[in-house]
Amino acid sequence: MGAPGRNQTSIYEFLLAGLSERPEQQPLLFGLFLAMYLVTTVGNLLIILAITSDLHLHTPMYFFLANLSFSDIGFVSTIIPKMLDNTGSGSKLICYDGCLTQLYFFGLFADLDNFLLAVMALDCYVAISHPLHYAMTMNFQRCILLVTGSWVVNIFHALVHTLLVMRLSFCGPNIIPHFFCDLVPLLNLACSSTYVNDLVLIFVAGTLLIGPFIFILTSYFYIALAILRINSTKGKQRAFSNCTSHLSVVSLFYSTAIGVYLCPPSSPSGGKDRVFSIMYTVVTPMLNPFIYSLRNRDMKGALGKLLRRKTF
Repeated sequence: MGAPGRNQTSIYEFLLAGLSERPEQQPLLFGLFLAMYLVTTVGNLLIILAITSDLHLHTPMYFFLANLSFSDIGFVSTIIPKMLDNTGSGSKLICYDGCLTQLYFFGLFADLDNFLLAVMALDCYVAISHPLHYAMTMNFQRCILLVTGSWVVNIFHALVHTLLVMRLSFCGPNIIPHFFCDLVPLLNLACSSTYVNDLVLIFVAGTLLIGPFIFILTSYFYIALAILRINSTKGKQRAFSNCTSHLSVVSLFYSTAIGVYLCPPSSPSGGKDRVFSIMYTVVTPMLNPFIYSLRNRDMKGALGKLLRRKTF
């Protein structure tokens, strides 16, 4: 736990409000989120194993997808295990250091998903708009650079927010009206000034979160223009089909993120807000493997071969 001299706080633990106060609902919530966690981790792990074991999938698009699946595993593993522990034990406590750890890794993997979706949009744009230069543009070194850059930027971004929270004092109410330690609810509990935190949240986080989203929108604008220039209907369908899975994931990710962070709070109890948070933090990572495997013939084939190999 954090020492008073280091973080200037008299609070050593927080209470996570969770999803429900009713004891009779706790077993149902525990079973539901345990099942969702297992489906998410197993599904994304299968995606990673299928890509690494099939040479036909050693391409930039699937390299980025493998990293997205790894990020999604980290994303849900940051939140759900602690939620399951609290639900199963009946305790709502999370220690100060545990809250900061959860805050750091949630910020890291949420922002990493954002960056990787933008990188995948770039890959889709190059494949459709400049197919003859695709191999040269999206070479192995550039793919490694894009993924490594995404990791480095978001490691430092999450670290900045965590260090800024450590300088705050918490001496009043310690109930976080959420099922995990998110940044904004935590700042609302601070007794000291959060002016610097708010500035960083607006300028730095705004740039790093909105920037990739604008990049994705711009990429798809030019992708649409490139598809419209294709003469044959079959060619248009084939070009568009290359991006349908990514477009589905982007739509799900950003629609739920906007519901969580940009829509005004629904009520003091925050019931609708928690539904959006569940969609954003749990449901979206769980659905990603299904979206990519069900809509992609190559991925279905690789998963089939992987499962047959494990069976026999």
